[in-house]
Amino acid sequence: MAIRVSQSTVGDVRRTPLELAAVATAAVPGLAPTATAFSPDDDADFDSALLLDAEGKRWRVRSPRHPEASTRLETEFMVLRAFAPAIRAELPFHVPTVAGTVRQGSLTTFVYAHLQGSTLSIEELSAASPGLAKEIGSSLAAIHDLPLALVNNADLPSYSANEFRQRKLNELDQAATTGKIPATLLRRWEHALEDVALWRFNTSVVHGDLHEDNLMIADDTVTAVTGWTDLRIGDPADDFAWLVASNESSFVEAVLAHYTQARRETPDAHLIRRAALLAEFALAQYLVKAMAVGHEDMTFEAESMLRALAEDIEQQAKQDEALANAEREATAAAQTSGTGDAGVHARQPAVTVEEIPDGGTPVTVSVIPAAEATTGPAPQAEQHPTHHDDVGMDGADGGHQTREDKPRDDKGSSEEDGTGAAAPEDAAPASDKPADDTATAAIKVVDVTPLHAGERS
Repeated sequence: MAIRVSQSTVGDVRRTPLELAAVATAAVPGLAPTATAFSPDDDADFDSALLLDAEGKRWRVRSPRHPEASTRLETEFMVLRAFAPAIRAELPFHVPTVAGTVRQGSLTTFVYAHLQGSTLSIEELSAASPGLAKEIGSSLAAIHDLPLALVNNADLPSYSANEFRQRKLNELDQAATTGKIPATLLRRWEHALEDVALWRFNTSVVHGDLHEDNLMIADDTVTAVTGWTDLRIGDPADDFAWLVASNESSFVEAVLAHYTQARRETPDAHLIRRAALLAEFALAQYLVKAMAVGHEDMTFEAESMLRALAEDIEQQAKQDEALANAEREATAAAQTSGTGDAGVHARQPAVTVEEIPDGGTPVTVSVIPAAEATTGPAPQAEQHPTHHDDVGMDGADGGHQTREDKPRDDKGSSEEDGTGAAAPEDAAPASDKPADDTATAAIKVVDVTPLHAGERS
C-alpha cells in the first residue's frame, strides 16, 4: 500500500498546476487548457492537476517526482491496457483512459481523460448516506472478483498467502534496522505476523493503493476508481487498510457487510484484523521510505505518528488489563459470598421429594443394581464411605454420587455401629430424626417398591 502524506510535508520543489498544464499540451496535441486546479494524489510521489479545456472537457495530469513513481505510472499504463472492453463493461465503475504521455529525462508524465465525480475525505464518506457504503463495498468486491489472468497476463506481481506474510516479515526486519520503531510496535507486529492462522486466506486481485483520493464520487455513487499503479494478486485486506485506519467503525462494518454480500466467495474471518495490522504497518513503511530519500520532515512526521500509535496501544493494553482484573475480583467476591446457606442451595441441584405410599414407621431401603435385580433376596451391599470427597465425579452414571442407607441382613440385624458392637434385633433406632440430607452432592433417584405392613418387621 502506498504511503500518503500531507502536502506540507513534501519537499519545496513541486510543479504547479500551471506548469503541469504546459506539460499536458505537449502530451496531448491540440489540448488548450482554460483553467487549472490542484488534484489530490500521493503527494510524496506525484504532482497532479485537473485541467479544463475550451470545450468543457476535463483532464487529469499526473507527473512523477522520482524514478520509482514514474515506474508505477508506466505499470498503471499496462494495467489500463489490460482492461479489455468486456472487463470494463462488467465493472460497476469506470476506469481511467490514458490520453497521452510525455517523457522528460527519466520521468514520464501521463495525461488522462478525466472522469465524472470528485473525491471526498474519509469523514465525508462515512457521513454520507448508507447507499454510499453499499457502493464502496460493491466496488471492492468487483475488484477482488476480477479474473486472476488479468494480473498474470500483464506480468504483474502475484503472491500466495504465505509469500505475502513472508514479504511483510522481511519489511518488518528492514524497518527494525532503522532503530526508530518503538519496541511495543515491533513486538505487536512480529506476534501478528507469526500467527499463521491469521494469514490463511484466499488470494485475489487487489487494487493495492486504494484510498479515498482514488474514489470518484457523484450523488452517493462510485463513478470511477483511479490509481491503478499497484495492481497485483495478494491479500484482499490490503484494500481495507485505509478504511480501518479511519477509525469509523460503523462505516467499516457497513462497507464490509455489503462487500461480503457482493463477493462470489465468502471473505475469511480475519480480513479486518489483517487490515488493521497493515494500516499500522504502513507507518513503518512510510518511515523507511522517508529515510531512504533523506527527507527530514517526512522522517520526523513518521516518528511522531509511530510514537503516538505506540502510546495508544499501551494505554489500551492497560485499560484491558484493569478491566480483566476487575472482572476476576468480581467473580472471586461472588464465589466468596456464596459460602453460606444461600451459596449451598445455589450450587446443589434441585431435588423433588415424593411421599412414599402407605407410610408408617421409617423404612430402610437398599438400592438393587439393575443388572442384578431378581425375585430373591438382595445380596448385602458393600459399605462405602459417605464423605463426598472420596466419590469420583466422572462415573458412568453421569458423575452423580449415590447415597445409600446401610443394608439389613436377612435376620433383620443392623450393621455394626462405630464402636464395633452389634445392635440387638429389637433395638430402637438411635434417633427418630431422619438422616441429614442437606449435602451438596447430587442425589440419585431409584425406583422403590413400598413395603406392606406385614413385611416391615
